[in-house]
Parts: sequence; C-alpha cells; structure tokens
Amino acid sequence: MKKRVLITGITGMVGSHLADFILENTDWEIWGMARWRSPLDNISHLVERINKKDRINIINGDLRDTLSMSHVVEASTPDYVFHLAAQSYPKTSFESPIDTLDTNIQGTERLLAALRRYTPEAVIHICASSEVFGRVPAEKLPINEECTFHPASPYAISKVGTDLVGRYYAEAYGMTVMTTRMFTHTGPRRGDVFAESTFAKQIAMIEKGSQEPVIKVGNLDSMRTWADVRDAVRAYHMLVTINPQPGAYYNIGGQFSCSVRDMLNTLISYSDVKNIRIEIDPDRMRPIDADLQVPDTTKFQKHTGWKPNITFEQTMQDLLGYWREKVQSNPHFICR
Repeated sequence: MKKRVLITGITGMVGSHLADFILENTDWEIWGMARWRSPLDNISHLVERINKKDRINIINGDLRDTLSMSHVVEASTPDYVFHLAAQSYPKTSFESPIDTLDTNIQGTERLLAALRRYTPEAVIHICASSEVFGRVPAEKLPINEECTFHPASPYAISKVGTDLVGRYYAEAYGMTVMTTRMFTHTGPRRGDVFAESTFAKQIAMIEKGSQEPVIKVGNLDSMRTWADVRDAVRAYHMLVTINPQPGAYYNIGGQFSCSVRDMLNTLISYSDVKNIRIEIDPDRMRPIDADLQVPDTTKFQKHTGWKPNITFEQTMQDLLGYWREKVQSNPHFICR
C-alpha cells in the first residue's frame, strides 16, 4: 500500500516544491492542506493531476480552527507529515502579532493533537525557523543547535513556540516528531514580501518599464547564508526517511554567506539596465532584525549525508527568471 503524506501549506513556495519532489522521487500519495482562499499559483502546474486525483489531493484546512485540523488529519491519515503552513512573514508579524502567535503556536498544537488522536505513528516534520536564534553575537557564529534563542520579532517568538511544542509532543507522547530550523532559503515561487524576491520582482518590473529604475530596500547590512528551496525540500525528505529520531532538532541551511546588500548587487548584475538606483524605504525596516544568520549544519549532514547542490548564483538567476516570466505575463504588480 502506498504511503500517504500530508503537506500543510502546500500552496506556499516550500510546500509546492516539496510536492514536486515527492511526485518525482516517490510513489507516495499526497494530501495537501490549503485554506479555501489560498492562491493556487504555485501549484497551477499540478491542477490537472489534482483534478484527476493522480496521487495528489487538496483538502481545505485552517490552523486556527481545531475541528478543521481534526478533519484534515482524519481524512488524510498520513504516514508522513510536513508541517510547513504558517504566518511566515516577519515584518507582518509586527503588525499582526496575535494572529501570528495563534496560527504558528496554537496551530501547531491543534495539528499535533489531531495527529496524536488519529495517526500517532506518523513521522512528523515540524518546520520552525532560524529566526528563533534572532540576534546572535558574532563570537557564537556559526550557529549550532544549542545556541540560545533570542527572537527578534513576533514571528520569531511564534517559531520558538512551534519548535518547543513539536519537541514536547515527541517527549511527552512518544511521537516521532522532528523539528528543523531552516536558514534563509529561496528560489522560484518565493513570496514578494521577502527581500531577495521583492528585489528580483522590482528588477523585472524595471526591465519591463512598469517601474522607475529605483529599487526600494530595507536593511541591507544583515548577513545571511543562502540555500535553494529545491535543496531544502530534498533535505526535508531525507529528514523523515533516513533513520528519523523522535525529538531531534536540526539546523539546515546553505553554504554561501553574504550581506543582503551583496545579494542585491548580484541580482542587479544580471540585468541589462545599468542605471538602477537603490533607495531606502523606512516602511521596509523592521524595529529589530536578526542580523547574523550563519548556520552550523554539521549535525544534520552527519545524520543524513545531505549537502546543498545548487549554487547561490543559480538560485538568484532562477529567482529573477521566475519574476521576469510573471511580470512579462502581467506587469501590474504592487511595488512592495
């Protein structure tokens, strides 16, 4: 009998790429959870298979609704779970902290409670975030799993809760729950509320002539280690299939580090427009920022053998190519 996998947040960047990976590399049957109003752009290429129920099904659910989560789990009865759904935008969390905390912490509790009731033997991946480490002093770099949490946004605080709820269920109830702290990962389908994606979108709009040659930016001085989303979903698959350890927690991330400024300059270098200017937009600045995000991924690599394959340059080129295609088909985007 084929294994069944539940992906919460299947319409997001990571969820949609994970669905692609599973369809290509396994024979598993996918149940993808999405809110009824979620845009389907990221899985539009899968619609024909969804309509035919060809190994992929969409089920409506909302992390903020307990009965909804019970319905999703009872209907899907998964062998594997990838909990990727979240309010995932740090800047938005400053404006909507209560919604962020409810969705990410209590939503994870609702999901795990339903899994405990209906499918306690499932292998479960809880996606926290490198943002839990927040403001890390330079002497603690690279960041390993035992680094102290110092969250720098309501989003980061919510992911601390997500992380701890996942480990609690493993320890208290003997469930195979594992938590990851994924560092910056990007690529095609990245939401335009994230720095590198809004930069790529703005460059594409400038090239199309639908925006003046000015890129609006926030803090360019933060250090990030970059990974490709396609490497990330491969890591997640290995997490649940290679000797999964109940209660384990891992840092996962890329190998190339640079400032947000250097990342922006890389994207600009791929454009034929040579008069692009940069302008600080105060609305894009966070009250505080996690400014040194450099991971130590030794623990996960030793356990699974995973290493990133896709270069930073390829990721940035693919991200820009993604936005060029979107802007070419519809140049009317809000500059955010």
